[in-house]
Amino acid sequence: MNWQDALLSPDSTLEEAISMLDRAALRIVLVVDKEHKLLGTLTDGDIRRSLLKHQGLETNVREVMNTSPRSVTRQWTREQILSEMRRYQLLQLPVLNESGLVVGLETLHGQLQRQKIDNPVFLMAGGLGTRLRPLTQTCPKPLLHVGGKPILEVILQRFVDSGFHRFFISTHYLSEMIEEHFGDGSRWGVDIQYVREDEPLGTGGALGLMPEDQVDLPLLVMNGDLLTSLNFHNLLSFHQQHGGIASMCVREYEHQVPYGVVEFQDHLVQGLTEKPIQRFFINAGIYVLSPEFVNSIPANTRIDLPTLLEQQIKSGNRVNLFPAHEYWLDIGRMEDFIRAQTDIESL
Repeated sequence: MNWQDALLSPDSTLEEAISMLDRAALRIVLVVDKEHKLLGTLTDGDIRRSLLKHQGLETNVREVMNTSPRSVTRQWTREQILSEMRRYQLLQLPVLNESGLVVGLETLHGQLQRQKIDNPVFLMAGGLGTRLRPLTQTCPKPLLHVGGKPILEVILQRFVDSGFHRFFISTHYLSEMIEEHFGDGSRWGVDIQYVREDEPLGTGGALGLMPEDQVDLPLLVMNGDLLTSLNFHNLLSFHQQHGGIASMCVREYEHQVPYGVVEFQDHLVQGLTEKPIQRFFINAGIYVLSPEFVNSIPANTRIDLPTLLEQQIKSGNRVNLFPAHEYWLDIGRMEDFIRAQTDIESL
């Protein structure tokens, strides 16, 4: 993508900025005036921080952007630019001329995309898919086709395209069909190993079957029935920067109360709010888990991953929150499966 496609007016909304970030491969928005003078920048992290504050998508980018971004000039050498990026842990640096106008963008994105990522990936594919019957009576849900490919293959390909090559797939229901389709992963140039559940152990219990010597780096865990354009590099970087026992992806969920809500004290009405919108963060089914956490999960114990994370929090361990603004769809119901057939084209 050309750097000029990352230029955005300060009058634009957060929704427009998110759309630009999702389309672009540059992972940054350059906020400029009509003369292309740099006013600020907007990155994935800036947007997530605004989402945590429950700032709406109609929020003006002026309220969210970094108004003091680092930049370089055309006189900087390649070594100086790389040194600046390493020093401040930057993936992008706007290039300005003597008048402060944007004339380019230095980025490490291309290099990152080609980088081989050694972190293992755990894909959960053992569910019964009850809500999608009769489709799942003879076919496991991860093998249902979306856009001409099995859901799990779409997920696998996204990880492969991002540089990951070590995969574990947990199986239970019709496991032989999944293993026959994906084999050892050589068709994609990666390694796939299987974690077989003789009986359902829950999302946490399946992790307890992982061979201990295989989890030597933070482990990415994802449900095998999700469609998402989430940037896995961003998620890993976030976890590495913030530390902790785990990082959990969340999505903002809106619920509109269909009635007028009455605020009161004792028997006196204090106010009325007509059909208010409540906002919550819901679990998106994507995690990064530290090796020590994964290796501490007992084998052959039926337990869900959220329960394990709650135990860690009560023990005083840190679990980070990673708001995901990218496309996300949990294919749990028939209407979700039908919607996925259309959405896959834009992905």
